Amino acid sequence: MKISVFGTGYVGLVTGLCFAEMGNEVVCVDVDEAKVRQLSSGVPTIYEAGLEGMLKSNLEAKRIRFTSDAAAATRASELLFIAVGTPSDEDGSADLKYVLQVAETLARHMNGRKLVINKSTVPVGTQKKVKGVIAEALRARGESFEYEVVSNPEFLREGMAVEDCLKPNRVVVGLESAWAEKLMRQLYEPFLKSGNPLLVMDPESSEMTKYAANAMLAAKISVMNEFSRICEKVGADIESVRRGIGTDFRIGPHFIFAGVGYGGSCFPKDVKALIHIGAENGEPTDLLRAVKRVNDEQRLRFLDKVRAACGGSFKGLRIAHWGVAFKPGTDDIREAPALELIDAYLKEGAAEVRVFDPIAADHALAHFRGHPALKFVPQQYDALEGTSALVITTEWKSFREPDFEKMKALMAKPVVCDGRNIYNRDVMQEAGIRYVSVGRPD
Repeated sequence: MKISVFGTGYVGLVTGLCFAEMGNEVVCVDVDEAKVRQLSSGVPTIYEAGLEGMLKSNLEAKRIRFTSDAAAATRASELLFIAVGTPSDEDGSADLKYVLQVAETLARHMNGRKLVINKSTVPVGTQKKVKGVIAEALRARGESFEYEVVSNPEFLREGMAVEDCLKPNRVVVGLESAWAEKLMRQLYEPFLKSGNPLLVMDPESSEMTKYAANAMLAAKISVMNEFSRICEKVGADIESVRRGIGTDFRIGPHFIFAGVGYGGSCFPKDVKALIHIGAENGEPTDLLRAVKRVNDEQRLRFLDKVRAACGGSFKGLRIAHWGVAFKPGTDDIREAPALELIDAYLKEGAAEVRVFDPIAADHALAHFRGHPALKFVPQQYDALEGTSALVITTEWKSFREPDFEKMKALMAKPVVCDGRNIYNRDVMQEAGIRYVSVGRPD
């Protein structure tokens, strides 16, 4: 099949490459000429396991190409994917500016029957808005081509996106015709060989499904963090509680880890957007507002614990920080809890903050714009020398089994504040390290 994907961000790049991997002819479009050149040379613009190899192999096989020529890409394919960003507006709503700009561009350059497929995360009703924009632009041209707009939300986990795209546990499509359903089933049939379903529904339900899924997962995280606060007060261990409830098949073991809170490009933005959708339609969404509030407060509570472990102040101290990506397996720092914590150390007068992240350091360096007290180091142990505390906010694999004796020898004070509950408390005690975690006795 001939496919054009508009937008080479996280979703667009992974989606385009996975379609190419299945033998389709794919054109990926972006307005950023520098990104187009970089991707055309085989260098990914994001970090994701398996992405670079897939990019190079599909470029060599000429199954994918990158361009800024939206007109040619529109004419070249029958399936046109919209995969651009929908950032949060000031009121929390999703900004549809880029989605609607692409829709108008497609309509200006259509040359025949097209299936327009929205992969961006959008509010309920966006499919109708995109249809309206295309219809108006075609009228302005004096043209009348057959087209349909399909909603096809993505459910990619950062760090596992390639695997999720190639082996989805379900594909959700919102559509209105047998023709669109036939094409979508043909497109996704190679991805669903194991029997996982393609779920066909109306466009509004498919748009709502994306928000509902992310809000449900965010709610699980926030309720566990609320449980962790009670555990700290009553002397219970949230890790034991997690195991106790995770074996209940009605609850399950996933997304019930207490910690410093969720981040990334999806959960914070989508929870805010769903709150806004509820408000627009006269629904107060009390539970979703609580999910957001608990998550926001969790970072501040953990910061308070770190500050207390440092004697009540960061002023004049050296602080080590491991992990700035919002989760392991990605270089994404959007809404990462680490950013808020590091900013607090610096604002409160830390003499030096030494940071290590195996993948996301460059993005974090650009975010903080070269603060004189902030130093990014090439190896994780390089961050520790002479420090009064080590703070961990990303559970990278290399952090799981460190040399505790080496850590203790390097640090001025052997204090570890673990926002992801990586370590065994008894092991840390035996190592002579003061261990501060979440929802467990210190």
